[in-house]
Amino acid sequence: MSKLHRYRSRRAILFAVPVVAVLCASGSVAAQSGPASAGPVDPQLIEDLVAANRILADQGVLDGWGHVSVRHPRDPNRYLLSRSRAPELISVDDIMEFDLDSNPVDAKGRSLYTERFIHGEIYKTRPDVMAIVHTHAPALIPFGISKVSLKPVYHRSAFVAAGVPVFEIRERAGMTDMLIRDQALGRALADALGNHPAALMRGHGAVIVGPSIQRVVGRSIFLPLNATLQMQAAALGGPVTYLDPEEAKKIEEREGYGLGRAWEAWKRKAMAKP
Repeated sequence: MSKLHRYRSRRAILFAVPVVAVLCASGSVAAQSGPASAGPVDPQLIEDLVAANRILADQGVLDGWGHVSVRHPRDPNRYLLSRSRAPELISVDDIMEFDLDSNPVDAKGRSLYTERFIHGEIYKTRPDVMAIVHTHAPALIPFGISKVSLKPVYHRSAFVAAGVPVFEIRERAGMTDMLIRDQALGRALADALGNHPAALMRGHGAVIVGPSIQRVVGRSIFLPLNATLQMQAAALGGPVTYLDPEEAKKIEEREGYGLGRAWEAWKRKAMAKP
């Protein structure tokens, strides 16, 4: 190779480096693009995810900051979640796809929930979980900040018998703003949840999981209801009769039975609102 040829080659490389850097910064190269999509989803599932958000807002379980997700039916390493929006306003166009590191497949400049890492990290550790709810339901807060444990008092909340642990963020991260802002905190919450159907987040709210959208919605409605009933029973004074473990087991064996009837009513009411 001649000196002139070597000079021109080095010159081409030097000029190429800034160009690649610019492309990387702009997201124009493949390495910087979002994760690949797992493919199209049945419109009925998207409709149900939208309905789940609106149902839980209608039932007072979600406020302007709660959210619901569902695992992608084509790929267990993807999940579906709305862009950052109040649950009662969510529409089909707001639903986005994420990988389990909670990176969006195609953000399109949309705002994302800060605490989306709750969903990705739980899906990583719980292959049985198909849907997740994060709620700030007020009735649950007292049980996350006191030494009184949630126990099943109502037959629709028999799943509480499996235990509802409390996640104490101070033990994992010291003083924070109490939000699950990254994967590390998401993993810590998933660890605290373990194999339970729900976990309280001290002074913050709760996370509830389930094998379907319908089941997680039912659990998310009945968990704070159980908390309210338990507090009311305790306020009466005297001993409280909780569900026996055998009762809870028998109820859990048929937990989904009849839920379709309630789901139909909840969905019709919530989706009828403008």
